[in-house]
Formats: sequence, C-alpha cells, structure tokens
Amino acid sequence: MDLDKPPAPPRRLDARQPEGCLTVAIRLPVRIVVLVLVLPVRMAWDALVVCGRFLRDTVLRPVGRALLWAGWALLVWPWVTLWRHVLVPVGKALGVLGHVLLVVPLRWLYARVLTPVGHALARVARAAGAGLAWLYARVLAPVGRAVARSLEVAGRLLAAAGTGLWAGAAWLARHLVVVPARVLYTWVLAPAGRALAWLAAAVVTGVGAALYWTARVLLVLPALALWRWVLAPAGRVLAVVAREVGEALGHAWRVAGRISRAAGRGVATLFRWIFVEPLRWVYRTVLTPVGHVVRDLVLRPAARAARAVGRTARQALDGARETLRQARADFRRLLPGEPGPPTAVDRREPTGRETRTLGSSTTALTKD
Repeated sequence: MDLDKPPAPPRRLDARQPEGCLTVAIRLPVRIVVLVLVLPVRMAWDALVVCGRFLRDTVLRPVGRALLWAGWALLVWPWVTLWRHVLVPVGKALGVLGHVLLVVPLRWLYARVLTPVGHALARVARAAGAGLAWLYARVLAPVGRAVARSLEVAGRLLAAAGTGLWAGAAWLARHLVVVPARVLYTWVLAPAGRALAWLAAAVVTGVGAALYWTARVLLVLPALALWRWVLAPAGRVLAVVAREVGEALGHAWRVAGRISRAAGRGVATLFRWIFVEPLRWVYRTVLTPVGHVVRDLVLRPAARAARAVGRTARQALDGARETLRQARADFRRLLPGEPGPPTAVDRREPTGRETRTLGSSTTALTKD
C-alpha cells in the first residue's frame, strides 16, 4: 500500500432515477427541434439587448439628464424663487398686519369689554339661579310630592283589580284550552307523527340505497376505469414530454446563448477590422500629424497674438481708469476747495522729555 498517494475521493452517487426507453427516445429529437426554434429567438434577443444598452448609454441617459435639468429650471426653480422671495415676505408682512389689525384690537375688546360684560352676566345668572332654587324648594317640590302620593295610591288600586282579573282569565284558559290541547297532543298527534316519520325514513333509505348503487354502477365505476386505464397513462406520457420539452428549452437557450455570443464576437471582430482599424490608422498616420502642424503653425501663433492683444487692451484700460480717477480727484478739489490743515488738539499729555514714567514724578499732577 502506497502511503504517499492521497486517498481517492469518494464516488458520488447519481441521484437521478433510471430513465425509460420512451424518455431517451423523446429527448434527442425534441432538443434538436427546440434548438432550431430557439436559436433565432436568442440571437434576436441578444441583438435587442445590445441595441438597448447602446441606446440607454448614448441617448436615454443624456436626454433624461437634460429633461431633468430643464424640468428643474422650468418647474421647480421658479416656484422655489417665488416662495422664497415673494410668498414668504408677503406672508410675514400679512402676519404682522393681521396681528396689528386683528389680534391687538380683539385682545383689547376681550380685556376691556367682553370680560366685564361676562362678569356682570355671571352675577345676574347667579342671582336668577338662587331665585329658581328657592322656588323649586318652597313651591314645586311640595306640590310634586303630593301629586306623586296621589298617583301611587291610584296605581295600587288599579294593580289589585288587574291581578284579580288576570287570575280568573288564566284559570279559564287553562281548563278550556291548555288541558284539551295537551290530551290531544299526547294521545293522537304524537303517535301519528312517529308512525309517519318511521314510514318516511324507510322510504328515503330504500330510495337512497337504490340511487347510490345506480350512480356507482353507471358513473363511478366507468370514471374510475377511465382514470386508471386511460387518463393516468396519458398523463404520465404528457408529463415526460413536458419535462423533456422544458429541459430542452433550457439547454437550447444556453447553447443558443453561446452560439449568439460567438456570432456577436465574430461580427464585432469583423466590424473592428473593417471600420475601426482603418479609422484608427487614418487618425494616427494622417490626422495627428496634420493636427500637430496646424497647432504649431496656426493655433499657437494665433494664441500668442491674442494674448499680446489682451495685454495691450488691459494696459490701455488701466491707463484710462487711472486718468478717470485723477480727473475725479481734480474735480472734487476744484468744487469745495483744498481741505484746511488739521487743527492740533490739546490732550493734556506732556511731550518730549516730560512724558510720564512709573519710577519718576513727572506727570502733570505730581511734578514740582
């Protein structure tokens, strides 16, 4: 046994179930037909994807940014400017005006007029309430109690009379209606109902059994045989066909993608060799030297001349600005005249050698 040799990896068990001859016979022609049908669709789809990406990058994004900027400039920015510089100041001014014209007068009216009037009305209402309370306690309450006692006595008399009449009517109804009806139900209606119920149950049971066996023989057994011997095998075959068609579609889509990618690369290579490489050669060998010559012989001298003209123009403008400034100064001196010399102000401070120091008494208050 070789110890240096690494152990072999365990064999992977195939989890797929064994396939029948029908599946193997259906798979290959279905995949071929599906590949032939799917390949044009996949190539058209890849072409549409490439065109869509090119259109998105070159047209839709710039147009979207331009539309977004235009929408902001035409719709949002005017409203923001109107809100900031017109509506907000006008609203603040209206708020101050409303406070001055409405809130202050209403506050004064409430404090000086409505509050005193309300206090007076409250005192009047309190006095009226006290009068109504005295009227209720001294007049209305005794009269109400007397009327209530009278009505209570009359109600008791009427209740006693009604109780006696109800007891007599109940005794007559019990002996004339309830007792005969109970006897009739117990000895006549109940036995007859039981007999009719037993007869109906027997009839319904027989008819139900007959209908059950008739339906089982005529409907259930043929349907069960049709399902077991026709529909189930056909369903299994259709399931195998559908599964194989689905797998064939996925496989054909992947294979068509590889074919489409290879065709796209070939077209891109052909386009590069036919158009891009010649244009690149023209740019490198023709346009670049011509551009350098134009830059060295035309653009740079023109730029130097433009810079010289700009410097001359700036110097002329500086001289004109200085002349204008001097003319304004002369005109200001001409109209009011020359300003007088500044007058000296006595700040009560010693000058020269008599300045104050910390170690000597040379100030104005302490010097000898």
